[in-house]
Amino acid sequence: MSRPRPMFLLTLALTVLALFVLVRWLEPRMAFFPFRGEDATPQDLGLAFEALTLATSDGERLRAWRIAPPPPQKVRARILYFHGNGGNLSNWAPILGGIVRHGYAVLAIDYRGYGMSTGRPTERGLYRDVEAAVEAAWAEDDAAMPRIYWGRSLGGAMAAYAATVRPPDGVIIEAGFPSARAVLRGSPVMAALSLFSSYRFPAADYLTRAGVPVLVMHGDRDSVIPFALGRELFESLPEPRTFVVVGGGDHNDAAAPDPAAYWAAIDHFVNTLPRRRQ
Repeated sequence: MSRPRPMFLLTLALTVLALFVLVRWLEPRMAFFPFRGEDATPQDLGLAFEALTLATSDGERLRAWRIAPPPPQKVRARILYFHGNGGNLSNWAPILGGIVRHGYAVLAIDYRGYGMSTGRPTERGLYRDVEAAVEAAWAEDDAAMPRIYWGRSLGGAMAAYAATVRPPDGVIIEAGFPSARAVLRGSPVMAALSLFSSYRFPAADYLTRAGVPVLVMHGDRDSVIPFALGRELFESLPEPRTFVVVGGGDHNDAAAPDPAAYWAAIDHFVNTLPRRRQ
């Protein structure tokens, strides 16, 4: 049997190297779609808020909003919210406003490179952003109030990582996925290219490690992250876990098609959480 020719081996090595460089260049451009600036705030929705600047361990400065339900409404729980990979806090303001109006106090951040935050987004960088957000959230001394990490889409992976930094009372994952490779599995080309990628976003692994109660919510008409991936994430988790189908829900809905059922599921999850004393 003839040995591979040196030219073939050289061509193969150069092809692999080129794919490696290409994928490493492409991965942040395919994972993140940040909008710069801030053209809307909770104040535009009639909600008072506090604008914060959080410092990360690697020197970035993050824009954050702290929003409380308007009085005389009582606060049900404190939410640390992680938004998806597109837009900025301004684009997510209607969703945050809906959470606050339902009685939840919210702290939400813009990742590095988003909105008014400095830097450029990378997977490792976003984890540093999460650490800063967790520190800020727990600086609010309110032991009597349940603490929930809530993430949507890519934010689900951030909420999952946050739970390993400091465990909350519970985690809500909305329109999430088990890992980046699970999302790419449906495309043979993308699945092959993912072999050269450094990005993992292993939400399922983080949640399993954290060992906290998890509510997984997924729209059955999600056109971005397939419903089956939300179910796969749920099935991979240990108890206690809850799965809720958002009937008619798509990925970027600002409000659930059936708000009563949606909020009933969230309220039940929060109200039945065992408290973690730390």
